[in-house]
Amino acid sequence: MTEPIRLAKRVAELQGCSRREAELFISGGWVRVDGIVVEEPQFRVTDQQVEIDPKADLSQAEPVTLLLHKPPGYQTAEGAPSAAQLLNPDTLWNEDASGIRPLKKHFTQLTLCGPLETDASGLVVFTQDWRVARKLTEDAATLEHEVIVEVAGEMAPNGLKRLNRGIPYNGRTPPAIKVSWQNETRLRVALKGAQPGQIAHLCEAVGLQVLSMKRIRLGRVPLGKLPPGQWRYLREDERF
Repeated sequence: MTEPIRLAKRVAELQGCSRREAELFISGGWVRVDGIVVEEPQFRVTDQQVEIDPKADLSQAEPVTLLLHKPPGYQTAEGAPSAAQLLNPDTLWNEDASGIRPLKKHFTQLTLCGPLETDASGLVVFTQDWRVARKLTEDAATLEHEVIVEVAGEMAPNGLKRLNRGIPYNGRTPPAIKVSWQNETRLRVALKGAQPGQIAHLCEAVGLQVLSMKRIRLGRVPLGKLPPGQWRYLREDERF
């Protein structure tokens, strides 16, 4: 019987490439062993049939960014249940238009950007891309959040004007805020540099109680029709 060897070594021999490139072919989902995709370079093979997809493209080894529609009740800080547990191949939106093939490595080394309160729902970002993480971190104070807020109670006189002027929170007045009624019970809030708890504070200051919140846009990226509990990839043409 043939001595087992690492799949990466076999691919390097078949492809005439370096061991590192072989590992990228494997982790990129381009290699099949007896017809089954194997993504682990350390996988041991003997005389099995090893095939490299002729369409293999190492340029697709770029880091990815995942956009999740977080349902209420999931945490984006430490604790359980965590929103990150919703990220798996089975919850990928079937209308994802990125053209990216889901791989095991896409669910590792993810950085959460733009957290939401546990009771809130809407767009949350997880990324492997340091450029995206830096953008969302360094520009956090000027990044606009658009949120639909379900409220109860009666707004105080001139409450809408007060909200649009900006009500201080944690010693800071919002640099820019736009508030309007979407219908009789829903406010649409566009707020730069939103902080956890801030929208509830603003509403309470004008006599309203927040029943639910849903973030529908972060910067220039909308939630769109993404269903709750599902995620999609950030497309190449999208920028926050």
